[in-house]
Amino acid sequence: MLSHYDLTMKKNIPFVFASLIVLATACSESSDPATVQPGPYRAVLQTPGGELPFGLDIQPTASKPGMYTVFALNGSERLPLDSARVEGDSLRISAGLFESELVAKIDGNTLRGQWRRHRTPNEIVTLPFEATAGYDYRFAKEDKRAGANLTGTWAANFNDTTGRADTVNAVGIFKQTGNQISGTFLTPTGDYRYLAGNVVGDSLLLSCFDGSHVFLFKAKHNVKANTLTGGFWAGASYYEPWSARLDPNAKLPDPASLTYLKPGSKTLNIAFPEPNGNVVSLSAPRFNGKVTVVQILGTWCPNCMDETNFLSPWYTKNRSRGVEVLGLAFERSAEMVVSGPKIERMKRRFDIDYPILLAGGSEKDQASKALPDLNAVVAFPTTIVIDKKGQVRNIHTGFSGPGTGKFYDQYVSEFNRLIDKLVAEK
Repeated sequence: MLSHYDLTMKKNIPFVFASLIVLATACSESSDPATVQPGPYRAVLQTPGGELPFGLDIQPTASKPGMYTVFALNGSERLPLDSARVEGDSLRISAGLFESELVAKIDGNTLRGQWRRHRTPNEIVTLPFEATAGYDYRFAKEDKRAGANLTGTWAANFNDTTGRADTVNAVGIFKQTGNQISGTFLTPTGDYRYLAGNVVGDSLLLSCFDGSHVFLFKAKHNVKANTLTGGFWAGASYYEPWSARLDPNAKLPDPASLTYLKPGSKTLNIAFPEPNGNVVSLSAPRFNGKVTVVQILGTWCPNCMDETNFLSPWYTKNRSRGVEVLGLAFERSAEMVVSGPKIERMKRRFDIDYPILLAGGSEKDQASKALPDLNAVVAFPTTIVIDKKGQVRNIHTGFSGPGTGKFYDQYVSEFNRLIDKLVAEK
């Protein structure tokens, strides 16, 4: 979740949870492919807000010449990217879920080029990219003095300057050691995943790159008021100001209160196709008499991928108890020929053994029309738990992923307690 990920995706934010970096190939005069220096890299995107740094770890793949394993590094997260290979004098790393790419030429211990994202087949956004081997710092090369310790919980507001949305309330959670800081923002519709950076003097600097999220945060700290005031840049063009104040009691609205059944409805009346064309409904025998988790998601949504990374192994472990999971994918295209392969790719990546159906387009009003028993779909993901009698017992908006620490642990604990209770019912 992205924080208000599903909102900002509509404003040129290129989407957690595996990433797509393509380092485009340039023509090489030599028949021998270039080699990539293995190890950590300090990577930088040049954004309208300035440098957006992140980490890469590039290692050769054993027994496969010219192939590499690549990880994106953000705070404590070591996120595997898709296969990487050398072509001529360039390195190509791809992860198809988020349709983004980096374009760079291998020049000794440096990679130089572009980050690209395909918003539509005919629309591509780009940012300059460079990565240098042997460095692992974020913003501050030296251990510059931090003017304050910003560890704690912060009540935050993100303000839309375009007039298209109201202020979004959020909760920032930070942990600082020396001048290094990590954390995230939680919002009613998700979280900003893993953020990492530095505190230099009175400045807070945070960033994230995972192939979908391209986030840069800057803020000034007011020592007397214990407040933060700054800007947030996302993707190639999105910007909004934000502010925060230290507040250990800051919290979000109850995630079970945002989406609910309309009066008179007790369950979901749905029937949508799998990529193979097989139409599945909740009245199918596999769901009868079982506790069923309905996951509203999109393959373009990093927070949905975080939830899938939890649900897939959870289902494998718990299915014998009489539980099922059913995914409803709302995609950029409602056409199966376009979105079916993306759903299948996601299933392979996360080893998903439950059905994922193509339920419609990714606009929230389209998702709401596809699920008329709900008041509205306000976030991706949204998770609906149905009891053995087929009645909806809980609807959870958004998802607090592992980057939120204790909030993720709390969600997992509450989810398991609810499932245990429903499984025990006769």
